[in-house]
Amino acid sequence: MKQFKIIWSVLCTALCSVVCAILVLWPKPGVSADGYPNRPIRLIIPFAPGGATDVVARILGSKLTEKLGQQIVMDIRPGAGSVLGTDIGAKASPDGYTIVLVATAHVLNTGLLARLPYDAITDFSPISMVVESPLIFLVPPNLGVNTIGELIATAKAKPGSMSYGSAGQGTSGHLATELLKLRAGIQMIHVPYKGAGQALIDLLGGQIQMLCTSTVPSLPHVRTGKLKGIAVTTRTRSRAAPEIPTVAESGLPGFQATTWYALLAPAKTPEPIIKTLHLALTQVLRTPAVAEQLIAQGAEPMPNSPDELRHFFKNEIEIWTKVIKQANIRPNT
Repeated sequence: MKQFKIIWSVLCTALCSVVCAILVLWPKPGVSADGYPNRPIRLIIPFAPGGATDVVARILGSKLTEKLGQQIVMDIRPGAGSVLGTDIGAKASPDGYTIVLVATAHVLNTGLLARLPYDAITDFSPISMVVESPLIFLVPPNLGVNTIGELIATAKAKPGSMSYGSAGQGTSGHLATELLKLRAGIQMIHVPYKGAGQALIDLLGGQIQMLCTSTVPSLPHVRTGKLKGIAVTTRTRSRAAPEIPTVAESGLPGFQATTWYALLAPAKTPEPIIKTLHLALTQVLRTPAVAEQLIAQGAEPMPNSPDELRHFFKNEIEIWTKVIKQANIRPNT
């Protein structure tokens, strides 16, 4: 009996040691088993420099670097309406060391393109929404247009003589302007660019008469008087520019279109890594200094859960696919 007790005591001690070791090594919430992150993280930006995505990414990059303890390396991969860079993100190793900052084009492309090299929902692990921003209709001061009503009147007076730019065929600014044309019954010539940055340059230079784009890269030009913001596309006015009316209150009730930015990882990225990234991003967006900087640019911080982001994508695809069909929009036309 005494020998049995000794053996039992040894077994219990060994069992406790094993259990304790498992508990110590077991990954905690928000931390991956391999101590993620332990090297730099690549952030793919699938748009040309100078646009809103670039601005938002640079505001967040340094803060995420501080929060995660590893460098966030910007990898700008524009092309094919964001498809090129997004596809690189979809096909990257699902280890948390490649993430992609997508925008509204991520869901618009599903309705615009017959074939995509990835599925906008199933080929990604959602992390969180980042920000939401109104679009803004911009004109040069010398156009003599101060409101959406005056823009519509000018376009009706000379059908097809006005040109408007966009960040590219099928982008959110293009679709919002096409929606405006449908609602107002006007005709304007579309001039697509390879990114909002070049479109802004040509609007400033007088090569085009109007541009609908994100408030993020454009409000500085409005504040200096180089451009005139005549309306924003959200249901309510922007906190960054409350003096600019909405399209809805300017004579087209119910008009609404927004642009947004979200952070994704490749599909099958381990849940502990997604939790780590989600927590870091949420903490950064809720930092008063970061929130104030984004709001000043016209972007509202909008962190949400991965499940909420996935559901949002599905709704956006359904809504904008209908608009694309109604306006008969085709890519590269």
